[in-house]
Amino acid sequence: MGVVQLPLWAWIVFYVVVLLMLLADLKMFGRKGQHEVSVGEALRMTAVWIVVSLAFCGLIYLYYPVDAHAKATEFLAGYLIEKSLSMDNLFVFLMLFSFFGVERKYQHEVLFWGIFGALVLRSIFIFAGAAMVERFEWVLGLFGLFLLYTGGKMFGHNDGQQGDPSQNVIVRLFKRFFPVTDRMDGGRFFTVENGRRVATPLLITLLVIETTDVAFAVDSIPAVFSVSRDPFIVLTSNIFAILGLRALYFALAAIARYFTYLKYGLGIILIFVGVKMLLAMDDYVNTLLIVFGSTWRMPHVEVPTGWSLLFIFTVLVGSMGLSYLVSNGRKQPAE
Repeated sequence: MGVVQLPLWAWIVFYVVVLLMLLADLKMFGRKGQHEVSVGEALRMTAVWIVVSLAFCGLIYLYYPVDAHAKATEFLAGYLIEKSLSMDNLFVFLMLFSFFGVERKYQHEVLFWGIFGALVLRSIFIFAGAAMVERFEWVLGLFGLFLLYTGGKMFGHNDGQQGDPSQNVIVRLFKRFFPVTDRMDGGRFFTVENGRRVATPLLITLLVIETTDVAFAVDSIPAVFSVSRDPFIVLTSNIFAILGLRALYFALAAIARYFTYLKYGLGIILIFVGVKMLLAMDDYVNTLLIVFGSTWRMPHVEVPTGWSLLFIFTVLVGSMGLSYLVSNGRKQPAE
């Protein structure tokens, strides 16, 4: 998992391409409030984003200056981890839109700016995380323990126990400094009410989505570090995975009932990557064992990225397949 220092122009070109793709995505989905995104349209755009991501992976395989084959595999594993964990994000977004009463035809505008904000915030997190890991490698062990904890929480999480999104700390802070109305005004984030400029529930929804994404990033970014420590691979796999979230949301929203057991699959994936991280921390564990006088030594276990990719894909497909089968079984009429 060697790290290569890419020239500044490579990063600039990447971000320029990402911004152009976001604008193209906005154009393809139509301007604010013009139409409601259909499931067919969402599925086509989801397919386009997946193809673009795989094409980028192909460029890594052909042109990456160091260990190109390994880097391409790391990108795929990181992309699949982030994509699978992002699905949990989407169901939270579905709940938020329902709570705030955002009509489907205005949701794509909120998601566009939400994803744009996520790109900025995650870039900051990833650069900070990469710098921390490079200087303090033992932090990966803490990441591993945290992923075990969050993976375990997936099995005890009750979807029916949702807090009040309007009591989000960022929302409460915003309301202290800016007036907010309970009235929607089409697809506008701001409107004029009684002669003053006020924020609409659409902007509040965006604020909650942004802060929710920060919480999800705390899980997903350490998970991607389990397959690569190269900042470029971690960043690009993460960004390509969330770029297509807007299209994927409208596709999944129509078939949400078929993902009942997805959260358990995500829990297994988080536990797996957490264990994978901890197994690579044998030097630090053995140092602690020596300090405490133990004669047992933890062996070094390196799980190949290809095997990780296969495991994650199998668990993801298996959990969705089981959800589909159980959902269909429940729909069968009693004889």
